[in-house]
Amino acid sequence: MMKFSSLFSSSAPLVRIFLITSVLTLTGCSLGISSEIKTAETMLNHFECKNIESTELVHSPITNYHEHALSASKDKATTYLESYKSGDVLFKIPLNEVIQQQYDIYKASCESLGGIQTEANIQE
Repeated sequence: MMKFSSLFSSSAPLVRIFLITSVLTLTGCSLGISSEIKTAETMLNHFECKNIESTELVHSPITNYHEHALSASKDKATTYLESYKSGDVLFKIPLNEVIQQQYDIYKASCESLGGIQTEANIQE
């Protein structure tokens, strides 16, 4: 019976190189993902629309649209971040770009409702 270790004895240097390369690649990927998640979390903290009193707004279809867009864009960004954290990559573009797109929608709706948004671009 052939021993498992003898299968790789002639190619031991190649196996070691492969294992080292695999570990380094996986470590690099996980560090990159961790950094991307931290950036996205920071970006998500900027989803805040100030100086809007919904009780004082004149409710019309366009106002309802912008109120819905505020809520939906923040919810989508949060859902995308949580999916990314659990290992589901939903888009071919980086997570921070997805969050930025949702923030742009959020910001436009905030401004349309008369809110104040201090951040022009939240990407770091």
